[in-house]
Parts: sequence; structure tokens; C-alpha cells
Amino acid sequence: MSLHSRDSWATGRAGATESDNAARMNRLLEWLRAGTIGIDTEYPIVGGRRTCRIYLDSTATSLRLGPVQEVLNAFQPHYANTHSSLHYGARLSSDAYAWAHETVLSFVGARLPEWTCFFAGNGATGAINRIAQSLRAARPERDTVITTVMEHHSNDLPHRKHFAQVIHLPVVTRNSGLGAVDLEKLERELRAQRGRVNYVAVTGVSNVTGIVNPIHEIARIAHRYDTLIVVDAAQMVAHVPLQMSGHANPAEDLDVITFSGHKVYAPGSPGVVVARSSLFSSVEPVEVGGGMVEDVWVDRYVPTQRMPDREEAGTPNIIGAIGLGVALNVLQRIGMKNVQAEEERLLEYLLNRLAKNPGVIVYGDTDARASKRAGAVAFNIEDVDHALTAAILNDHFNIAVRNECFCAHPYVREMIMFALEEMIDGLSSEELERRADEQRGMVRASFGIYTTLEDVDRLVEAVKQIAEERETFAAQYERLPNGDYRHLSFQVDVSKFFSPQGLIDAIWPSP
Repeated sequence: MSLHSRDSWATGRAGATESDNAARMNRLLEWLRAGTIGIDTEYPIVGGRRTCRIYLDSTATSLRLGPVQEVLNAFQPHYANTHSSLHYGARLSSDAYAWAHETVLSFVGARLPEWTCFFAGNGATGAINRIAQSLRAARPERDTVITTVMEHHSNDLPHRKHFAQVIHLPVVTRNSGLGAVDLEKLERELRAQRGRVNYVAVTGVSNVTGIVNPIHEIARIAHRYDTLIVVDAAQMVAHVPLQMSGHANPAEDLDVITFSGHKVYAPGSPGVVVARSSLFSSVEPVEVGGGMVEDVWVDRYVPTQRMPDREEAGTPNIIGAIGLGVALNVLQRIGMKNVQAEEERLLEYLLNRLAKNPGVIVYGDTDARASKRAGAVAFNIEDVDHALTAAILNDHFNIAVRNECFCAHPYVREMIMFALEEMIDGLSSEELERRADEQRGMVRASFGIYTTLEDVDRLVEAVKQIAEERETFAAQYERLPNGDYRHLSFQVDVSKFFSPQGLIDAIWPSP
């Protein structure tokens, strides 16, 4: 189905029954799944048969939705630089780029002019680095950041680089596993560090376990101590509704969020910052150059006060920003509550099925009533190295998952130690740490809007088979010096599927 032929069933009808609307939503999701770029890519598996891959690595990078590709294809013939309206291409590019900003603000429920949106460099990492530098300069007397042990390195290391003190909060420990951030300890630290804390930086959704943090409760607590809240929403925006402003209690409004389009069905987009405009108007922009100045002389320059221009020096990633806007527009049409409900159904199904396999360890709190999840499940198979599990899933079952520590080393180490302590009584702290460092990773299956119940079934059956036949599978592999595993007889030259040089050679005209 073309984007232009979208029927009325895509948006629902007034007066339709709940059953009608559910059926309409299912048809829309099927349309999006069918058009997702790469969803039907085939690769060979052990034995020589070719099958469609099952893509369960969306937390690392999501696949591109069909409407995103279609709109970008339509835009390409008009491509030009922004910051002008005096020729057609420049006018079209400038308008589309401005539309992308407006779409982001609408999607996250941020009100103009109090909040602004600007794009920043290499994904959420670039965005958070910008935030850390700017807020350190804006509030120099506040030299402390409170974050959590759950964080991706992108929401940890930038704060360490720019602040004198970074405090890592623990998560709540339950019999069913490690849950969300500990709010009591958050308030305790804010009270102890009163007047020093610049902001609380917290992930909205863990990129390892998918556990959802109560960001609006955290905001309310932080604001009570005159502290800002910065939310790493990289794993949040594609999975659950997000409302930055307009809450009945204004203390629950968020000050800053960051995310990246490559995790929300628009690979290639820039990083995104949505923030209170006042936080940036009083400090020198971190990046300077063309487009962010009012005027320049030989001996001085004056930054513009216009947002987002002030924070977007240089030629922007126009294509990426438009693609992001399209992806968010698509999600708005579906409704994030519908996306969340569908995903919760799949996650509950996966967790219930994995729980029936005694050879599988699932990380993080598995009690959905105590800890909500979105997007991801991390696990290991007993007595099987995480890298070997990932290799077997790829080679034998064409299932794409990710392994290791997911740029969240402290969190992964803590969860492994918790699991070891539950499994083996009497281990000392030193022994727990040693064993956790030896294991040093887990397997993560993560979902997108294109993930189906059949995908989950195939994963569960594959994990069950690996657990039951671990010795047979292990005998087929050798461990490489970098910790990866290679099948002894099944090896594929991936350049046969895609090679930039090969494609250039193929299309280049003969002499």
C-alpha cells in the first residue's frame, strides 16, 4: 500500500465499536510491518537453506518504516540546503526541516515557546554531551549530577567528564529481580546534596532490561529540591507515550529529554534535544559556526537568540530530520497507547514462555505489576556463553539478537551478581564480582513495531533447543580471541549481500 493510498481505516472512525477499531489497528500494523525496509531480508543458515531473518535487535537500531523511505524518496529530487527561501529547493528544504522540529515537539507534548527542539550530532550521545556542557555552564555553582546504575554509558560518561561529582543511585531489589530506580534513595541524596545538584539524569526505559522508570515522579522529587531532570528517552520514544509538559501538577513536567531517530524507525537521523528554552538562552552555544549567529565582525560575533538556530551550527542533517519527523508522525497516527499495549502483550508472552524453561535466566524484575517493561528482555542460557548463544541463534535460526553489556557495564554486572547470588548460596562479595566479570554479558532480544507473536515463538523454541542441546551446538564452534564464536564449517562471505565497492564497480560504465 502506498502512503498516498492510506484508507480511512488507518485513523479509526467515530462511532465504531471497540472490536472494529482493534481490527482496524491490526490491519494498519500489518501494513507497516509488511512495508518495513529489511523485514523480508533472507540469509542462509546452517544446512544451506535461506530464510527470512527475525530481527530482534531494535533496541540497538530499529529498521526503517516504509512511509519514511517513501517520503524521503519523494524529497530527494528537491534536496537543497536550508537557511534560504529564494529558490524552490531551499524553500522546500527549509519548510520540511522546520516541520520536523514541530513534529518532534508535538510528539513529546512540549509547549512552545517554553520548550524548544534542536538536533545535535551523533544520536542521543551527541545530544547528552551537549546538555552536560551547556547546563554546567548555565549553573556553574551546581557541580553534582545524580544518575543511576541503570544508565547507558551515553547518559553517564558525559556527566563524569563535565561535573565534579556524579552519584549513581541503585535500583529497587525484589525477589523477582532488580527493578526501577530507588526513589527513596533519590530523595535522600537530593536532601544530602541540597544546593549542589545541577540535574538528575535518568533513563526513561532501560536499554538492557526494558524496565520503565517513573520519570514524572522523579521530576516531582527533583523539582522539590530546585533540581532539573534530564531524561534519556532513547529507548522510550518508540515504545511508550511521553508527555513533557501540561501535567496537572507542573512539577511533573520534564526539563530536558534526548533521543535519536535510529531507535525510532528512522535510521540516519540526528540526535534530538527537547528542553526548556531558558536553559540555553543565557550561555554561549557549545558549537559555533554558520547559521547560529546574528552578526560577525573580525574581532567578535553575536549569537542569535532564535531557537533552534542558536543550537544548530552548520549545515543540518536535513534528510535525517525529515525521516525522523515522518516516523514520529506515523507513530502519532497509530497512537502510542496502542503501540504500548501491543508490545506489552508480546513481552508478557515472552516472559511467561521463558519462565517455563528452567535453563534460562531472565534479568531484571519479572513482576509486571511491580516493574513495567518496554522493548527488551535480557537473558542467558545456563552454561552457555552469551556470545555463543547469539552466534547459534544467528547461524542456525536466522534470529538477530545482541549480546555483551550493551554499553551499560555497571548495570549488567550488578544483575549478573544478583542472579549468581540467587542461584549459589554462600558466595562472598569478591567471588560474586569475579564470577560476574568472567560471565561479562548477556543476550538481549528487543522488539519493534514490526515484531510479531510468531517471531517470539521462534525465539522461544530456539532458546529451548539450545538449552537442551547445548553440548551438541557448542561442539560446532570455536572461540575467537575477541570473545566471539565462529562455526567450524558454516561461514558466509557477507560481502555477497552488500559491498559498496562491489556496487560501484557494477554500475560504473565500461571504458
